Amino acid sequence: MTVPAADELLFLALGGAGEIGMNLNLYGHAGKWLMIDLGIGFADDSMPGIEVVMPDPAFIEERRDDLLGIVLTHAHEDHLGAVADLWPRLRAPVYATPFAAAVLKRKLQEAGLLDDVPVTEIALRGKFDLPPFQLELVTMTHSILEPNALAIRTPLGTVFHTGDWKIDPEPLLGDLTDEAMLRQIGEEGALAMVCDSTNVFVEGEAGSESTVRAELEKLVKTRHCRVAVTCFASNLARVESIALAAVAAGRHPVLAGRAVQRMVEAAQECGYLLDFPACVPEQQAGYLPRDKVLFICTGSQGEPRATMAKLARGEHRDLVLEEGDTAIFSSRIIPGNEHGVGRLHNALMARGVEVITSDELDLHVSGHPARDELVRMYQWVRPKIAVPVHGELRHMMEHATLARGCQVPETVVAPNGTLVRLAPGPAAIIDHVDAGRLARDGETLVPIDSNVLRDRRKLLWNGAAAATLVIDRNGRALAPPAVSLRGIEDENGALSEAVTAGLSEMLADLSASERTDDGRIREAASQAVRRVVRAHLGKKPLTDVHVVRI
Repeated sequence: MTVPAADELLFLALGGAGEIGMNLNLYGHAGKWLMIDLGIGFADDSMPGIEVVMPDPAFIEERRDDLLGIVLTHAHEDHLGAVADLWPRLRAPVYATPFAAAVLKRKLQEAGLLDDVPVTEIALRGKFDLPPFQLELVTMTHSILEPNALAIRTPLGTVFHTGDWKIDPEPLLGDLTDEAMLRQIGEEGALAMVCDSTNVFVEGEAGSESTVRAELEKLVKTRHCRVAVTCFASNLARVESIALAAVAAGRHPVLAGRAVQRMVEAAQECGYLLDFPACVPEQQAGYLPRDKVLFICTGSQGEPRATMAKLARGEHRDLVLEEGDTAIFSSRIIPGNEHGVGRLHNALMARGVEVITSDELDLHVSGHPARDELVRMYQWVRPKIAVPVHGELRHMMEHATLARGCQVPETVVAPNGTLVRLAPGPAAIIDHVDAGRLARDGETLVPIDSNVLRDRRKLLWNGAAAATLVIDRNGRALAPPAVSLRGIEDENGALSEAVTAGLSEMLADLSASERTDDGRIREAASQAVRRVVRAHLGKKPLTDVHVVRI
């Protein structure tokens, strides 16, 4: 399948379907492709040295001449965080509402791409055409400013792409969900709804930011020393609630961390948060009494370079948390981050800091729809086809069951790489394509299954062994093999001696012809090193053999 035919409408997720994060969705029709979102995810402990991962866009990169544009639903990292990394491979125009554009432009500036990437700002509730697609933004509520769904109209029908959403009756910042428009789409007739599955197992409704604001104000007033509150930097309603809680308690708020500072700047640039309380710079906060300051920190997910982690390690240049102070986590733990957040909590408590989380108080509400909200959405839009996305496979399958319970005639569970024909019907899976992952390794991108990362994992778990063989032109040893072990237990040198003996024995056992072949010697030496180490420790180390002929 090279290009989508004029008489078919296709959907393909390369990221965000079968996982939470790394969203990359493609719609194909009449020979053209449309991309919705281009986001990142965060690495776990299985990827040493890697913090950020993203979808491999190879499929659409090969077809980039037919890529009409990249439409961003909102400014969360898992929806726009990969644009700066991947745009040079795609070179397509980008479309976003003003706040998402402001956040993106800051990232492009850092990447040196601001003058290269064409970014078109689309007004809230705006309409624009990328033929053969007609697009209309639909205002939603979420945990960030200006979240949008998309009505994607084609000659074969309208797809309603929800993006991330919830139904918040009091969002505090930004507009209410445009229920009238959602009902109108349902009245017009929706072919399909591609919908957020994150909280499909959660009964009831996600809850309102107004509840959290009241709880934070009440909590901060009970504290007597320094208070540090962390949340997602992009949740600006929450950031504002924390700042207002500080003021209500007679404290000076401090924006502690570049991410939260940049988010507030972007919001104010777009006309939001213009009455945000005056903040004390980090450099001056240390002069304030302990009961007169509140730090609004980055690092709710245990990120090692974020402000809260630096405070826990006592490594922040200007700020400190000590015994008697309080750290408040106004956030949920993203699946996969449990260990990092747990280590952060322990480090804070080891300093005598009291840690308070949303497990104990109503300090967080999700930005994603619970079951009752999903049911309401299906009642409004009434699609013929339900395509769950933005969730692990278990979320997507449960979502499909819920959709069938809402009388949706067809459901398609399509994890990353599954090519779905939405029209002409019935909806069907017609192909599978590669949906790999790239990792940001320093300043470069490498495939997640590359030899570099495989070797790094092996080094992490099994250590490394290096050997140098000095031989003559006939392959006879001129000196005992030199062995170096790293990350391998060898306190008394016995293992090094055993490896040296094994290499000498290996060399003696080679035939005359094998001794003239450096490649064969390296292969045999590597096998000998791994065999000896495994016999002693049960591990297979990363091996590196050098052959020096004299």
